[in-house]
Amino acid sequence: MSGVVTAVSVDTEHRFSKPNAPVIRLLAGLGVEGDAHLGVTVQHRSRVARDPSQPNLRQVHLLHAELHDQLDGVGFPVKAGELGENVTTRGVDLLGLPRGARLHLGERAVVEITGLRNPCQQINEFQSGLLKQVLGVDENGCVVRQGGIMGVVLAGGEVRPGDDVRVELPPLPHEPLDVV
Repeated sequence: MSGVVTAVSVDTEHRFSKPNAPVIRLLAGLGVEGDAHLGVTVQHRSRVARDPSQPNLRQVHLLHAELHDQLDGVGFPVKAGELGENVTTRGVDLLGLPRGARLHLGERAVVEITGLRNPCQQINEFQSGLLKQVLGVDENGCVVRQGGIMGVVLAGGEVRPGDDVRVELPPLPHEPLDVV
């Protein structure tokens, strides 16, 4: 399975959306250089308030551009970075990846997938009604989260739009993604 990076985004502040950049640098064990979520321990404000010593399993937020297409088709125009993602991809079923899958981004960077992003109320502050579009329930009554995936940086390197994304699956049995 392979795809392409369509956009990269970074923000030094804790804001919902992140501006696009020509390049981001991933730092092993830390996250995206210059991003508010960079660190060994958890950096998301709500999680810091609960326990600031937790490991940062949310160093990099990845989102599939196909979600932007889907949202645009139902009247919610969203651009890369506006949902807070650091890396926007196309051609990879991010939500279908198992925990521990590794994404090779560009020439050197490697991100190990830790879990799903849980869309929160802030998304409705960005666009009213958007939360319903990215958080739903399937026919079996299971919650379906489409807000992207989170990962930790195993190998650092620069990532740019146009870079290849190569998926390396972990050994079987695969563990499905859960919220981190």
